[in-house]
Amino acid sequence: MKDIRSKYREMVSQVPPEIKEEINLSFAISNKIEALMQERGLSKKQFADQIGKRPSEITRWLSGQHNFTVSTLAMLSAFFGKSIISV
Repeated sequence: MKDIRSKYREMVSQVPPEIKEEINLSFAISNKIEALMQERGLSKKQFADQIGKRPSEITRWLSGQHNFTVSTLAMLSAFFGKSIISV
């Protein structure tokens, strides 16, 4: 088990800081969207229907692997009435 952990740490240490930050931001955005959906009591399907998207697209958004455009983030902020990100 120790060997696996040390190999994992070694691999992670080789990831450039900008990639780590990109991953952190992507997951922070998806977590924020999911939290706002929960506040409103929206399922993926209900949310998708209300913003004119397919549920499969919402699933991609919530995976933390979607690269959001500023336009999409603005639309989501307007929909929820709260900022998705702040700069």
